[in-house]
Amino acid sequence: MTTFDKIKEIIVEELGKEPEEVTLTTSFEDLEADSLDFFQIINEIEDAFDVKIESEEGLNTVEDLVKFVDAQKG
Repeated sequence: MTTFDKIKEIIVEELGKEPEEVTLTTSFEDLEADSLDFFQIINEIEDAFDVKIESEEGLNTVEDLVKFVDAQKG
C-alpha cells in the first residue's frame, strides 16, 4: 500500500467520503473538512506512519500530506 493509498483510506474513513472523491489534488476545503476533522486526520496519519506533524501550514491538499509523510519517513 502506498502512502497515498493509506492517507486516502484514513480520509475516507474520517470524513465519510467516497474513495473517488479523494485524489492527490483534492484540497481539504474541497472535502469540507473543518479544523477538528483535519486534526483527527493528522492524528491518524501520525499513528499510521509513526511521524510527527508539527504544523498544518502548507498542508492544503492530499498531495501535500503525502509528500510531507514521505519526506519524514526518509
